[in-house]
Amino acid sequence: MTNGNESPTTHAFSQLKSDSWSVEKSAQTYGINNWGSGYFRINQNGNVSVTPKGADGYSADLYELTQELQDRGIRVPIMIRFPDIIRERVHLLHSCFQKAIADHNYSGKYCGVYPIKVNQQRHLVQELVKFGKDVRLGLECGSKPELLVVLSLMNTPNGVIICNGFKDTEYIETALLAQKIGREIIIVVDRKDELKIITETAKKLNIRPKIGFRAKLNTQGAGKWVDSAGARSKFGLTAIEIVEGIEFLRKQNMLECLELLHYHIGSQVPSIQSIKSSLKEAARFYTEIYSLGAKLKYIDVGGGLGVDYDGSGWSDSSMNYSEQEYANDIVSTLQTMCDEKGIPHPNIVTESGRALVAHHSVLIFNVMGVNNLYRQEPPTPAEKKDPSIMQDMQYIFEKLTADNLNECFNDLLQAKTETLNQFTYGVLNLTQRAWCESMFFAIATKMLALAQRTPDSADIISDLREKLCDTYFCNFSVFQSVPDSWAVGQLFPVMPIHNLKNEPYHEATLADLTCDSDGKIEKFIDSETGEVKKTLRIHPYKEGDAPYYLGVFLTGAYQEILGDLHNLFGDTDAVHISIHNSGYTVDHYVPGDTVTEVLTYVQYGRAEMVDSIRQYTEESIAAGNITKQEAKSLIKHYEEGLSGYTYLEEME
Repeated sequence: MTNGNESPTTHAFSQLKSDSWSVEKSAQTYGINNWGSGYFRINQNGNVSVTPKGADGYSADLYELTQELQDRGIRVPIMIRFPDIIRERVHLLHSCFQKAIADHNYSGKYCGVYPIKVNQQRHLVQELVKFGKDVRLGLECGSKPELLVVLSLMNTPNGVIICNGFKDTEYIETALLAQKIGREIIIVVDRKDELKIITETAKKLNIRPKIGFRAKLNTQGAGKWVDSAGARSKFGLTAIEIVEGIEFLRKQNMLECLELLHYHIGSQVPSIQSIKSSLKEAARFYTEIYSLGAKLKYIDVGGGLGVDYDGSGWSDSSMNYSEQEYANDIVSTLQTMCDEKGIPHPNIVTESGRALVAHHSVLIFNVMGVNNLYRQEPPTPAEKKDPSIMQDMQYIFEKLTADNLNECFNDLLQAKTETLNQFTYGVLNLTQRAWCESMFFAIATKMLALAQRTPDSADIISDLREKLCDTYFCNFSVFQSVPDSWAVGQLFPVMPIHNLKNEPYHEATLADLTCDSDGKIEKFIDSETGEVKKTLRIHPYKEGDAPYYLGVFLTGAYQEILGDLHNLFGDTDAVHISIHNSGYTVDHYVPGDTVTEVLTYVQYGRAEMVDSIRQYTEESIAAGNITKQEAKSLIKHYEEGLSGYTYLEEME
């Protein structure tokens, strides 16, 4: 960060700073006390701290941790995972349902299940199984590979394994045979054709299967993934198919094998009303199926439990309910509707993967450089011989005051349009256009400083901040580490992890390393309004400053597994950190991809590539285009590059 002498750009913006700043103001600016859920806060040193067990638990300084990890040879960008947060999330959700069950005298039990598609990383799933053993946390799989993973890791007594997704005979045989080693496996029928395969395979193996039906509800959820539920959803049985399935099982003398009803209304449901509406329809399915003779034991309400990514409490990236309210509404609705029909209360299964793991993971990366267009001072004053547009802009700069702010703002926008038009038609030359652009930013800087002290200027401030924002070039890939930011416009909390005693008075968007115009983050949380804004408040940075680190928080759900190799940027280094009274422990280090590893994914071989370069150097030596020493150096650099990190590394 800039210390001592400020750069010209920084000096130009110093007038935008507040008279005073504090850690509390930084917390308010970034909303960390809202979306942080007690796991993240800003400490008195002005750095972000991680507190897995809440404000009264042990903490670690994220900035100091990042520096110490690099001292160990672990490279930025780093994905830092905090398994202690997973432990807290598992027990939080379980305790919420236990309280709801006790408060309502509900006779069924709660069975949490983690869908491994949310994040299949081995260490993470192992930790979930370990932390969930005392609360009977189960696992869900949605494919044959996931089934094989689940069977190898799941050893929790009475923990339920839910088998979803498209199934063939091999999938079903494996699941059924696993019952013989004591696994509590329920095979959910997602398509009507699967039911016949299940019953025939079970008879062949002489195994009584545990079967679930997935109902295709008419009720939809809400939010970004609303289309994954409803009458046109990809999975599930219609009412007709459910009735036919019951009769089929009755004829096969296997109706008692139908133990579970499952439904799903989408991921990250922001509204509790949507959850309650779908639950009422599902509860009607449950009671009707029970009345038709299938003595169900479980209702699986699927996923949907939200994560408060932006702290607003109302947007699609947030939730307007707590975990306790979620549990209360599920328990009370099921109790009421089952009691009306005189039906035993079912055991409740949830598949709340996002809510269990999103908070535990933080991506840390460094800023590599800044592209800014600000100027310390206005350019050399325009002269009478200069084009009129230059003289007009000079006049705007000189006459600008708080009293004529709105008038000058409109004049400035018009001047910018005229500048571009006059350059296009040859009225302005390149040097004159550059002068106009420099004057535009000088006027905008002065105007923003005035607007921030002038009532009723919110629209002008917003517009100028967007026009004056820097682009910070950062050492990460959006497509690899936060793909939902690009693909579906998901908001993630982004903020500096240090220097938060000082005011972040610049505005910026973040650009990644990829050679793609979509490789950027330009949607951020406005903690004051709850709306989305196009720029992030950030500290000034210039080349040669001490490293400046940013964090993207709540990245533990889906991001790692959905990430792709755009421009061949691979997995980042990752660490699992446990926090305790004497500091922290690095439990696991998972090295990021080397260039060679990434290239093998697209069928390139290291040996063939090196041999090809050697042949080219020999030809160039023979032609006199390169010396033997230069060829040796090129091959050395080439081989080191193949062994290196796919991201940028500091020169030693």
